[in-house]
Amino acid sequence: MRPDAVLLMGPTASGKSAVAMRIADAFPVEIVSVDSAQVYRDMTVGTAKPTVAERERVPHHLIDIMSPADRYSAASFARDAHSLIEAIQARGRIPLLVGGTMLYFRALTQGLDALPEANAEVRADIDARATQVGWPALHRELADVDQETAARLDPNDRQRIQRALEVFRTTGQPLSSLLKQATRPTASTTQYLSIALVPCDRAVLHRRIAERFERMLSAGLVDEVRTLRDRYPELTADLPSMRAVGYRQALEHLDGAYDATELRERGIYATRQLAKRQLTWLRAMPAEAATTFDALDDGVERKVIERIASAFGS
Repeated sequence: MRPDAVLLMGPTASGKSAVAMRIADAFPVEIVSVDSAQVYRDMTVGTAKPTVAERERVPHHLIDIMSPADRYSAASFARDAHSLIEAIQARGRIPLLVGGTMLYFRALTQGLDALPEANAEVRADIDARATQVGWPALHRELADVDQETAARLDPNDRQRIQRALEVFRTTGQPLSSLLKQATRPTASTTQYLSIALVPCDRAVLHRRIAERFERMLSAGLVDEVRTLRDRYPELTADLPSMRAVGYRQALEHLDGAYDATELRERGIYATRQLAKRQLTWLRAMPAEAATTFDALDDGVERKVIERIASAFGS
């Protein structure tokens, strides 16, 4: 069956954007960003947004649509992406969804679990305790009430530890139990051609990540975060925009937590951890769910284009 949209997934620094632009040379596509940081305005250096020239050459969507002081969720993405897919199809073009925010892809294709909404008061209390005792200590507290969730989280993964503790405090039930009990929404009838770019050599990916973060620093990532704080006085460290890799570290650096050398080291390490989580998610996908290509293959662009041509009968 001819797919309704193409999903191009991969870890950070795997070359998704370059492949997407080559796809745009071969097919009448419009690109939908699947990136939880690119949705925010004035966050350009640390999000690797497409250039002005690229956006003029190919229509791009879900970029610069939100203030960094606001919150954009996976549910919001799924709603917006479904609407965009229909609109792009109506224009006789192919929706090409490109990015590395795996929760967004899951929300789009599988729906979301019925979990409680965020509770600002509970989160603030958890953050305050983390300031006192540290996230590893909260990780141990999580293990006391939800061993299954704690076992899969890094002791310093503050975003996920916070969410798991928030769910427990809000509902009185472990996150792991709620996930098993939840009934997912009815699956969408939209048909996707899923393509995953997975580098065959982790060392090469790590080198790319280091080079990429160093370019961001040279391009003014710290100055960008400083400007964001000046422009948006309501910006806080717990907002999704400031939890993005690179921005979190730059913000902590500006607050005096560490110097420029440690900023570089922490930023690269955090990006490598992000790529690790993305790869884990991709490798856990059933073999039939996506066509996987080696992101480091010199012929990857040609092979991806051939796969899309085959699916669309062109």
